Amino acid sequence: MEIKVTEQNFDELLAGSQPVMIDFGATWCGPCKALAPKIEEVAAEFEGRAVVGAADVDECPELAARFRIRSVPTVLFFKGGQPVDKTVGLVAKETLTEKLNALL
Repeated sequence: MEIKVTEQNFDELLAGSQPVMIDFGATWCGPCKALAPKIEEVAAEFEGRAVVGAADVDECPELAARFRIRSVPTVLFFKGGQPVDKTVGLVAKETLTEKLNALL
């Protein structure tokens, strides 16, 4: 299941040993709404192997600034607490799973 990412729980999510994928989006963003079901599917597929979350840039402005999120949706991939990859815009589910598999 996809985790709701907040500025309060973000660092805790990255502190674990599993790779982390976070979808930075917004409720008003059409491509974000189109990407959301794909993120949910990836979350289900990688349950127990990776952390998958979603952060609303309007609710998490400090996180968006910290990672220089300029366009939504932007999906960031973390390993060892550090950003190691990203996608910008509406991408295929396969692109997300390939990037996450590379971090396992």
